[in-house]
Amino acid sequence: MAFEKAKAHLEKYGFADRIKEFDVSSATVELAAAALGCEGARICKSLSFKIDEDRSVLVLTSGDCKVDNAKFKAYFGKKATMLSFEECEAKIGHAVGGVCPFGINDGVDVYLDESMKRFEIMYPACGSSNSAVELTIEELEKCSEYKEWIDVCKR
Repeated sequence: MAFEKAKAHLEKYGFADRIKEFDVSSATVELAAAALGCEGARICKSLSFKIDEDRSVLVLTSGDCKVDNAKFKAYFGKKATMLSFEECEAKIGHAVGGVCPFGINDGVDVYLDESMKRFEIMYPACGSSNSAVELTIEELEKCSEYKEWIDVCKR
């Protein structure tokens, strides 16, 4: 179901033909990079965080980066608390391993981390643990319906 929601979302922007489905898992940066034959830094991680009980956000970052807790707190005013495995699907609309900004639940804000700007092409998941989609940064901006670019990560 989540894959179909993500695909339908990408169809609205004319990018559904770029979706790649694999016979192997792409649920982690390392697995996705192996499936795609690219460096892990080009995998677009979609990290889900709880801001408060009624607000969750997605932060999209380069695959070789981690959230810097001090930067996160300075920007969001809260400690970086990732959604649990169980919370993720309910609050975001996709299960861990396939989280992406496409076809997500209403009210989830998407932020793009500056770490991705060093690449022209990124590969976010597409709603399942064995899919990805190839997008330029400009295309990712368009179809992620992002709120803004932020700097909350470290390499």
